[in-house]
Amino acid sequence: MGQVHSRNRSQHKMSDRLPISAFIIAKNEADRIPKAILSVRDWVAEVIVIDSGSTDDTVKTSQALGAKTYFNEWQGYGPQKVYGETLCRNKWVLNIDADEEATPETIAEIKSLFANGEPEKKAFSMRTNCVFRFEDKPRRFAVSMIHGRLYNRDYAGFKDSAVHDSVVLHDGGKLELLKNGLNHYIFRSHHHTIEKVNFYSSMQAEDLFCKGRNPSALKLIFTPLWAFFKAYILRGYIFYGLDGVVRSHIYAFSRLIRVAKAREKFQEAQYNKREEEKSSRDSSGKA
Repeated sequence: MGQVHSRNRSQHKMSDRLPISAFIIAKNEADRIPKAILSVRDWVAEVIVIDSGSTDDTVKTSQALGAKTYFNEWQGYGPQKVYGETLCRNKWVLNIDADEEATPETIAEIKSLFANGEPEKKAFSMRTNCVFRFEDKPRRFAVSMIHGRLYNRDYAGFKDSAVHDSVVLHDGGKLELLKNGLNHYIFRSHHHTIEKVNFYSSMQAEDLFCKGRNPSALKLIFTPLWAFFKAYILRGYIFYGLDGVVRSHIYAFSRLIRVAKAREKFQEAQYNKREEEKSSRDSSGKA
């Protein structure tokens, strides 16, 4: 852990900025992180990038764009973002991902919240509207998800979960949803999608295994069927034509491989236990 670069001072006056620290976790995002940094750097007090070992120019690019950059070894989504919170000098923080971008409408809405001092509400969520490859902006009826993004650290923060990086209010309350959201440049390609699915499903499988949740036969059979319906109908991939069918199948696969990997871990544990018992019996017989 530790700071590896300090950011350059922006030419914009600090009086033009809101008392908000923006932080971004990243690894190998040199091609996408400029949009994220440029969308916030001129109106927040500071931008912080937490890098977990990039082998491209993520750190150099972030520093050149005015961000403070730190290294923190990867321990999961939640721990990485909790660490990011500790680096922020302001109580109000804005978390965006390296593949996201604050829109002018969102910026105006956030500024209006602080027009008369601090907002009465202490935590806000936003829609992240997907922008797929070969698209310049979210289409009408874009697939979107809701995430906690803007909050006061005295009242809310990220859960320390390796898999689920969600913001929760300390009093158990509900986050206020902003009208406007973020552009989410979700995947570079199908190749990139499968890489992310493989990485994230392994983390999810480990989480299920640690919680003792061995998937049932019904879970394995019906998970991909339900996931396809959820993606195609409920999430709105039906509006994306043939690409929507492909993405729904990929989503279904991602849900299946998650439980398949979890099952494999339980099978491995059971196999190792049998082998240990067999070895123990063989040793006792020789004695």
